[in-house]
Formats: sequence, structure tokens, C-alpha cells
Amino acid sequence: MTLSTAPAPLPVEPPSGCPFDPPAALGTLRTEQPISKVSLPDGSWAWLATRYADIRAILGDTRFSSDTTVHGYPLSGMTGGTNTDNRGFIRRDPPEHTRLRRMVTREFMVKRVEALRPEIQRITDELCDAMERRAGQDVDLVEELALPVPSLVISLLLGVPYDDHDIFQRLTGTLLSRTVPDGEREAALLELRDYLDRLVTAKEADPGDDILGRLIVEQQRTGEITHDEVAAFAALLLIAGHETTANMIGLSALTLMRDAESAERLRQEPALIRGAVEELLRFHSIIRNGPRRVATADIEIDGHLIRAGEGVVVAVPSANRDESVFADADRLDVCRPNAQHHVAFGYGIHQCLGQALARVELQVVIGTLLRRFPTLRPAVPLEKIPFRTDMSIYGCHALPVTW
Repeated sequence: MTLSTAPAPLPVEPPSGCPFDPPAALGTLRTEQPISKVSLPDGSWAWLATRYADIRAILGDTRFSSDTTVHGYPLSGMTGGTNTDNRGFIRRDPPEHTRLRRMVTREFMVKRVEALRPEIQRITDELCDAMERRAGQDVDLVEELALPVPSLVISLLLGVPYDDHDIFQRLTGTLLSRTVPDGEREAALLELRDYLDRLVTAKEADPGDDILGRLIVEQQRTGEITHDEVAAFAALLLIAGHETTANMIGLSALTLMRDAESAERLRQEPALIRGAVEELLRFHSIIRNGPRRVATADIEIDGHLIRAGEGVVVAVPSANRDESVFADADRLDVCRPNAQHHVAFGYGIHQCLGQALARVELQVVIGTLLRRFPTLRPAVPLEKIPFRTDMSIYGCHALPVTW
């Protein structure tokens, strides 16, 4: 079965006055037309999947390719423009994806990440100490806490000088923008690659006890990967390791500031914070229009034939608000029993490598904020908070708070 109607634009805007919710059109499509066609900014089209079961089926089927060089991949509007050189392992398929991902899997295993919890707590406490010294003033929670915590942690893990964080944060902002011209995005990508090329060159001369150092010693020097592939690893982990978690911290903090009952329950029962983090990940789904795939064979999903060479966009926020899986899905429930079944980290072989790290960072930061700043509240009305409707990763550009 195929559709003959003209594709509608890909829904990206949140409902007016409701910045926590996914675009309203996604809910309508999930109910009425869970597999539909959408137009992309370059005039091409792709299939859009909005139902939880269909999205898991697509993400779990390796016949749907993540390789941006495969003909038909819906690249329009994606991070990094049209240049696919050194695209990193998340833009590759097995066996290359498997080979490259395995090189860093151990770095993000739960046991190793849990060992970082005291250091993440120390970083969070120091930043909160600095916030406390500014009591009585408005503080931007994004600038003072949400962004520095994951930036410091990923810089530490990779061996990137934190003094350079303004460089990669500026370039990441350009790469993730949905509004900058392709030429500007390409220039930012080239600048980031030049920076990382110089960083890897320096580490080749003096590898440290960090992820990039170990990649150089254990994989590059043995000929398994090249200098450029180490730099591609650095780009992927640097961007994914701070931007996503930073925005989840901001949205989570704002949500709990506006939900006094849930916040107080978590303060009284800190053991609930782990489950609450899963619910916040389900509720927010900061990846608003992806991930994306291209079919490498004719595949039927829910009665619709997706032909080889046709692109697919899976609407993760829609899956995480699917009422057939999550009862009363548009309501935050920090005690939801099945919140961990969300697909905020994806599903299948490309499921987020750094999810354990993100979880620990969120648990530590949210728990610390609730404990140390029980009267924390937004310093401006909700409509004055600049939400990232212009970015591929949703969140807040800034979050002024007081206490």
C-alpha cells in the first residue's frame, strides 16, 4: 500500500504555549496515519513513522541503513550539511559500524561510568557552590550548570582541554542549528575538524590516559584505524557527549520547578530519582526529528510498502507519547512503572553508546539541585524562556533562575 496525497512538511514546531510537548501534528498522525509522507527542506520527501511499535520495528531492522552515503538517505536538514567524509560510526552500517563502535564500547559500560559518579558529583557540587555564592541574583542555569557539567565530563574523558570548550560549543551550536545556511554549517564543520586534527596530532606525540589516547595507542598504532578516524571519533563523542545531556538537564530542571508535587516527592524519596530520570527522558525526547534511515530493500511496515532507496524519519517524541504503551502519556509521572521502555536513546544496534553516562549525569545533577536549591524557580515567565525551536536538539538556549 502506498500513499498518493502530497507530502506535508515535517512537523517540527511544538504546540503554542506548550513547549514541553512534541509538535501537535505528530499526535494526530500517530492516531490517523502512523506511516505518512513528509516533505523535507530541500524539496525531497521521506516516510515519517510516528507509532511506537513501527518505530521500534524500523530501528531494529538492519535493512534500514544509517549510512548517509546510501542513495535516498534523507540528509536534508541534518547535522553536518552534505559533507559525509569521516562521518563517524553512527553514520555507518555493519560490519564497519560494529568494528568501530566496539573500539569505544568499554569506555561507556555501566560499571565504568558508575565509577565516575563521585567525580561527576564533585564537578556538580563545585558548580552549585559557585551558584550559591550568587544567591539573590538571577542565574542562567544553562550557562552555570547544565552545560558545564557534561562539557567538563566529556572533556575529561576524551582528554580535550576544557579551556577550549567555548570553541566546540560555538561550533556545535552552528552544526545543530536548523536555520543557518549550508555554507555556514560546512564552514563550522571544517573548523571543528581542523581543531580536532590538531588535537589528535598532539596526542599522537603524547597520548594521555583518556579515550583518544587509548584509541591512538591500541587501535591507530596497530593500523586498525587512521588519524582521521580518531578525529571522527572525537567529533562524534564531543558533540554527542555534552549537547544532548546539557539540554536534558535544562528541560528537566524547568519541568520540576513547575511541578512542585513531583519535586517534593523526589526530595523526600531520593531513591525515586533514577526512575524519574527515565520518565523525564521519555517526556522530553530532545531529538525532535529523527533518527533517520534509508531502506536498502523493499520492506512493509504496518501495511505500507517502503521501497529500497526511500528515506524514513522516525519521530522519537511521538513514540514516547504513544498512549498504547504509556498510559496518560502527556502527563509527567515520576513513578511511572514502564518509563524505562522509552526510545529516547534510540533502539537496535545504533542505540546511544553514551546512555549510561547521560543517566548518571542527569541523576547526579537533578538530585543535587533538588537537595541544595529547594526554592529554585524560573526568574522569568515561561513565555520569556528562549526554547531551542531553531535547533536539531531541543532544549533551552538560556534558563534564568532564582531562589
